[in-house]
Amino acid sequence: MPPASKPAPKSVPKSAAGSLASFAPWAADGGVRVYLRPVGLLPIDAWAKGAAVPLAGGRFSFATAELVVRQGARIERAFAPLSEIMAWGWERGKAVAEALDKRLGALTRARAPFGGLELGRPRIMGIVNVTPDSFSDGGDFFDAKAAIAHGEALLEAGADLLDIGGESTRPGSAAVSAEEEEARVLPVVRHFAGKGAVVSVDTRHPRVMGAVLDAGAAIINDIAGLGEPGALPLVAGKAAPVVLMHMQGEPGTMQQNPVYEDAALDVFDWLEERVESCRQAGMPLERICVDPGIGFGKTVDHNLEVLRHTALYHGLGCVVLIGLSRKTFIGKLSRGEPPKERMAGSLAAGLETLNQGAQILRVHDVGQTVQARAVWEGLHPAPHPASP
Repeated sequence: MPPASKPAPKSVPKSAAGSLASFAPWAADGGVRVYLRPVGLLPIDAWAKGAAVPLAGGRFSFATAELVVRQGARIERAFAPLSEIMAWGWERGKAVAEALDKRLGALTRARAPFGGLELGRPRIMGIVNVTPDSFSDGGDFFDAKAAIAHGEALLEAGADLLDIGGESTRPGSAAVSAEEEEARVLPVVRHFAGKGAVVSVDTRHPRVMGAVLDAGAAIINDIAGLGEPGALPLVAGKAAPVVLMHMQGEPGTMQQNPVYEDAALDVFDWLEERVESCRQAGMPLERICVDPGIGFGKTVDHNLEVLRHTALYHGLGCVVLIGLSRKTFIGKLSRGEPPKERMAGSLAAGLETLNQGAQILRVHDVGQTVQARAVWEGLHPAPHPASP
């Protein structure tokens, strides 16, 4: 992995911005937001040769990006080399230039280990649902012994960490009490934490968060983005890493009529606000991971738009997790297959997000995903130790 000490570009020629000279002349006005989405990703060796900048300290670099400028409902987009984009920013004024510089710095900064896991390779998070009603495997591992056996099998198959959940958050699901959720997950958490596995717990309830962290869980994975009262100060106080997921609405009703002005940007803005709230509470970026929440208050088109923009979310400066395994949109794009028959679609979409630098995939089919990752790693070699 390239070292974090390699500085991001901080200065570019303040000359004419080439093809962007007439782009979004209104962007110097107040209330403008700018975004950078790396495109045309190159091998990391392009950075070593001075032809590109690194993407999140991983296996890719980039020299071109999509520049997006937003003011309320007004959105304009352009593709250009980074040098032209940064020059355009200076021509629009100091505020725009500094905003672009911040985005570029976040995109290029190497990522520290998350939850104790180095990120020199994409990590595979295996799903252990201790529930009677999860959309894909509800009831399969509801008994603690069955859940433990399943988690052991996932580790044997190559999972880097386990995500243990005691409350189904499928569309239309009903809430579970914190007491019931604790009873479901604590025996499983204690077992795997006791043997040294990296354990994440999928919960939105502060009481459960405290209990599982005390039981040895390493990571909190919250579909509500630490939005429940008391969740943020609890996790910050325990210095626990957290996955902040985006969800529009709540599980019982989130799929009834999700609406966005721009799905990819709206999700980015929401996540950015939650990341900033965490930082204000004393949590460093190294302890924060973001998940754009595929299937949580999103139509098929919304999901696809977010996935196409996976690289955009590196601009938050955090580790990026993608959870799309067996999701409904896969069947809708295909032949209506039930959840357990959506592995091929899960792999296809998951590999596409790895091609955009995603660092963690949350999956049901661990063994197959590990094999797919092995081939992907062969096609996209890790940075050579001699790289800068």
